[in-house]
Amino acid sequence: MKTVDDINRKIERGDVNVVTAIEMKEIISELGTDKASEEVDVVTTGTFGAMCSSGAFLNFGHADPPIKMKRVWLNDVEAYTGIAAVDAYLGATQLSESISNYGGAHVLEDLIRGKEIQLKADGYVTDCYPRKEIATEIGLEDLNQATMVNPRNSYQRYNAAANSSGRALHTYMSALLPNLGNVTYAGVGSLSPLNNDPEYRTIGIGTRIFLGGAKGYVMGEGTQHSPPFGTLMVKGDLKEMSTEWIRAAFFPGYGSTLFVGIGAAIPILDAEMAKATGIRDEEIVVNIIDFGVQRRDKPVVRKANYAELKSGKIEINGEEVRVSPLSSYYNAKKIAEELVGMVKTGEFLLSAPVGKIPQKAVTKSLRHGVKEVKSVMCNAIIISGDTSIQEASRLMVENNATHLPVTGEGDVLLGIVTSWDIAKVVANGENGDVSKIMTKKVVTSMPGETVDIVAKKMEQYGISALPVIDSKRVIGLITSEEVSKALMEARK
Repeated sequence: MKTVDDINRKIERGDVNVVTAIEMKEIISELGTDKASEEVDVVTTGTFGAMCSSGAFLNFGHADPPIKMKRVWLNDVEAYTGIAAVDAYLGATQLSESISNYGGAHVLEDLIRGKEIQLKADGYVTDCYPRKEIATEIGLEDLNQATMVNPRNSYQRYNAAANSSGRALHTYMSALLPNLGNVTYAGVGSLSPLNNDPEYRTIGIGTRIFLGGAKGYVMGEGTQHSPPFGTLMVKGDLKEMSTEWIRAAFFPGYGSTLFVGIGAAIPILDAEMAKATGIRDEEIVVNIIDFGVQRRDKPVVRKANYAELKSGKIEINGEEVRVSPLSSYYNAKKIAEELVGMVKTGEFLLSAPVGKIPQKAVTKSLRHGVKEVKSVMCNAIIISGDTSIQEASRLMVENNATHLPVTGEGDVLLGIVTSWDIAKVVANGENGDVSKIMTKKVVTSMPGETVDIVAKKMEQYGISALPVIDSKRVIGLITSEEVSKALMEARK
């Protein structure tokens, strides 16, 4: 066992053994985890990619006469001012009101680059803040504080994206070609900080990190933290950062984002920590989700590991599909290598976390006025394909039902029979079982869908009821009557 203090003393003496996460995997393959934990003291990691949930707190200082800023714009990008008189938070994704393809991320990069930007603000007059408006030019050095505080950075892993629809989509996962024409993915896999400390033993509240070229710190778990899709909330001094590691970008059809470089130096305290840093891309699995379905819970096209994704191609439905990264493995590797040098020269000491990041968390969806299908659906009277038409008619009359889902083994949906189907065959004097008259191509609903989506389906296909299925199994039925009631309640 080693402690962070033990390792810091070795750093100060200049006899620390520090390697990148890439090198550590080979060392473990050669020596095993026990021997590797004795030989190696620190493993460095890195990641560099689009991290939309980023921004900075800025303090402008007081003008003469002073102003209490009610609204403030930086190069016509509005920042949030509900903090204090001359403090604001500038978000990376906020768009400029006058400059095309420009947002808060670009303002941050311009400031770091040494450019002056236009500051405009208006306020409301009080006895202590008599000025109503101000317009001036400012640079990074003019600010009292410029503290980057990013609510959600450095995803442990991130789902990849594809598009089954018939048109190209422009998303935060970049352009997705129609008919599953390409796949995009984010993250750098086994080099990423949290993948090398999956139990968050050494990365926690107060951990010193590399952030945008500066020494930053972990404030805690990031928003939407949901292990193994863990995230970090981080902070650092914008004045110490470099545009090599902080770069603005604009995704057409989506908006602005900020590419952020983050690295962590992981102390190898014992064999278990060594084993964690031996993780390989083949072991990190994510879903490729279908952005062609415009729902929060998108269907999974297939699973893939980072080794497959990094290969540049993947097979979907028997076809080879091109894969593109949205993160820079090259820059992530440079961050890990730069951290090696910083640790070896004593420039970067390790800090033990003062608090743990949760290992268990669930990301909840936003509740809104429109109900989900599962809360309004009714029981379905299901029948099998060999049910006679006469028996189906009797069930409809007895249960006051107009739709009977037809299922097979395990209640898997095979088709549906309506009262109109029954009426037609009875009128023609036909007999037999329902398999002859059922509709096989059935429009269905899922329990997590909202009723407004169901209403659109009903209108599009001219139908009045949909079987509700969960993993192909019929669990209920939703009718136009339930949909109408739910939508009326939502409008009240």
